[in-house]
Amino acid sequence: MRARGLVVLAALLVAAASAGGASASMERFTIGYSSERSFAAALARAHGTVVRRVPALRVAEVAAQGSPLRFAARIACRPGIRSVEPVAFRVSRAEPGLTARLENGLPLEWEYGATEADAVPSSILRAAGAVTIAVIDTGADLTAPDLAAKGATGYNVRTTGADVRDPDGHGTFVASIAAGSGSNREGLAGFGGAAKLLVVKAGSRAGAFTDVDEAFAIVYAVDHGARIINLSLGGPTTSFVERMAVQYAANHGALLVAAAGNDARNGNPVEYPAALLQPVGSDGASGIGLAVGASTMLGDRAPFSSYGSYLSLVAPGVDVLGALPSAGSTSAFQTVHLPGSRQGRYGVASGTSFAAPQVSGAAALVWAADPSLSASEVATILEETASGNGAWDSELGYGVLNVAAAVARASGRPLVHLSGVRANGEVRLSWRGYGVSTFRLAVRVDGGSSRVLGTDTTALGASLPLAGSHLFSFTVTGLRPDGSPAVTSAPLTVSTVRSQAAVALASSRARSGTARLLTVTASLRAALPSVPLAARPLVLEARIGGHWHVLGRARTDEAGQAQWTLRLATPTYSVRVVFPGAADLAAASAALAS
Repeated sequence: MRARGLVVLAALLVAAASAGGASASMERFTIGYSSERSFAAALARAHGTVVRRVPALRVAEVAAQGSPLRFAARIACRPGIRSVEPVAFRVSRAEPGLTARLENGLPLEWEYGATEADAVPSSILRAAGAVTIAVIDTGADLTAPDLAAKGATGYNVRTTGADVRDPDGHGTFVASIAAGSGSNREGLAGFGGAAKLLVVKAGSRAGAFTDVDEAFAIVYAVDHGARIINLSLGGPTTSFVERMAVQYAANHGALLVAAAGNDARNGNPVEYPAALLQPVGSDGASGIGLAVGASTMLGDRAPFSSYGSYLSLVAPGVDVLGALPSAGSTSAFQTVHLPGSRQGRYGVASGTSFAAPQVSGAAALVWAADPSLSASEVATILEETASGNGAWDSELGYGVLNVAAAVARASGRPLVHLSGVRANGEVRLSWRGYGVSTFRLAVRVDGGSSRVLGTDTTALGASLPLAGSHLFSFTVTGLRPDGSPAVTSAPLTVSTVRSQAAVALASSRARSGTARLLTVTASLRAALPSVPLAARPLVLEARIGGHWHVLGRARTDEAGQAQWTLRLATPTYSVRVVFPGAADLAAASAALAS
């Protein structure tokens, strides 16, 4: 034990030299011990004060009395002491600040389609409700619409209470990506379907929590039923308490997912805890979790994303959409207006912190497809179905996350997803299949019999003219290698019948100090129930000086609604909402006056 104590002390002396003396971080240590008795005896000789313990790991955080180095030297040599280390700080955000708005026509939540999460069957999304994802971070705003709809629960490791308010914003952003509600008709769709969300607050802001906080949080998450633990945090070194916590989670069957880091441009250092999950030198083999890097819209490694032998796979990490807290700082994010959203705050940001929760959410869906899988089997499926097709390299690991392919592999059932866009008198169809060899496209017109279009094909799309006034229903069937049908997509309905439309308006008035506020809610309706109402443009106008002037524009949500709040200069007003019309829906408007 004496020789071991001297090794520990040498490490502490190096740490002290690099820190330029006994810093505040050197005044607290994590002590690993073999028994409560040996720890008590050692502490009596070394003169320290216990700050807190992690009994499951046999680790304590201790504040040194007097000289930190003298304290460490005394306690390290005592029988039953397994480790003595200064606490290590963990940073939840070191993002490169690539937060430009999307200007390429892609949806704001482009990462959802890029990973093919939009092709996962709704039955799998619902089944994920049996899985709990824990997000260990700066807390989260549990009143944010996408988190409130989940009934998310929280725990603060510092206060041991349920207050996990997030003044930083990082934790809210991460939590919404991992497990934000995809069925509340508000905001964004998290990757975890109906998965439950447990928010464990380890600190109030980036860099304000330690490896001990992280360890406490991991143990709490495991002990409270989390099967997946998201760690969008890291640092350049690891520690005994961090390693013990990671092993505790692995021993209890939980899957840990960690951000690989954002320091490729800063010497590309190894980041922890990611490198504990996929060890350095492993080249993607024999990990106990997933270390996640960031990819671009083209599927390349993001320039800032750390890479190397400890990388498992990547997920979109540039201009990722997430939810923001209703109060607190949002300076690290580019806030955006989310068309059709009536509540909440949203933004885009870049970093491996926001790639990791996509993988965490995908893991919940894989477990939903096959609850009997082990954590290592879930990780393997996510790796083998990524874009690398089972091949690993140091830039992308096993490649870009493919959620639908992972779910299809886990369920053992083939999957086909069909989508389409109507434009310029035609419909542009695209489809994707998993576990099938070729595809067969068919259509029903006005409810008639199904008719096959063309021959069986390996193509993944087609453009077809839409003639006349009809209701078209397209399907794609995936075929096995022998040509027999394996699975058929849900139908995609396209109407060339122009439906009549109507706009209904509702309003409410309120005061904010001396200001008079008017909230206008518009509801677009179609005479034909088959006509979709989402993403329709509405224009809000006010009558001023005898003329109508545009005050704002918005797109409807899935229910056909949009909302504005106006500050009134006078008690009287005259406003209207105009729908300009589309190929399948006639123009309409409605007015309000007071």
